[in-house]
Amino acid sequence: MKGLGSIVFSAAMVISMSASASEIRVFSGGAPQEVFAALVPKFERQSGHKVTFVYEVITALRERIARGETADVLVMPVPVLDGYAREGRLRDDARATFGTVAVSVAVKEGAAKPDISTQEKFRAAMLAARSVVHATPGKTPSGSHLGKVMQQLGIADAMAKKTTYRPALEGGVQLLAEGKADIGIYPASEVARRYGAASPEPTPDPAVAYADVSKREPVASPRWPL
Repeated sequence: MKGLGSIVFSAAMVISMSASASEIRVFSGGAPQEVFAALVPKFERQSGHKVTFVYEVITALRERIARGETADVLVMPVPVLDGYAREGRLRDDARATFGTVAVSVAVKEGAAKPDISTQEKFRAAMLAARSVVHATPGKTPSGSHLGKVMQQLGIADAMAKKTTYRPALEGGVQLLAEGKADIGIYPASEVARRYGAASPEPTPDPAVAYADVSKREPVASPRWPL
């Protein structure tokens, strides 16, 4: 099964980073947060470095950078880092693409999982849901993609009336856990192991183009668990 969409994350060092830095400051979108929570403590023990994170939606991170705030490492979708590399803000030789995150559907633990096995069933599940939550179009990569998907499926107006726009890590998953939203649509890693939210299911590929932006070609979504 292909996924509703994928977000390709890359990490890059900024030009000013010192190899001997004892504290490494990282700006990151929310999708890799669970991975870093598992891996960073081991890195800190082995390296002696301390890593501090600022997790925010991509637009908020870009605003920080525009205001002159600094970080040693940026973890963002590939197109964003491409832009900073062209501006000379990044060490492009110290950069790696490390993950592709599927956009998935999640529900409150114990709730019936909607049938999203085909494009039409996904569309029907969206229309049948009393309430849906996902990130704001224009604010995050997944939110922007979902805005386009709803337009392509011809249900944008219907969904706007019952959709709450909130990033997963800024209360979106909590709305699922509290039963205030029937369905959440987020990068799979942003709802993984979150209290009260069931394991996400990969979504079908509707008639919307999506691509691994580092290769410019369609990619298959990983199945849960990642």
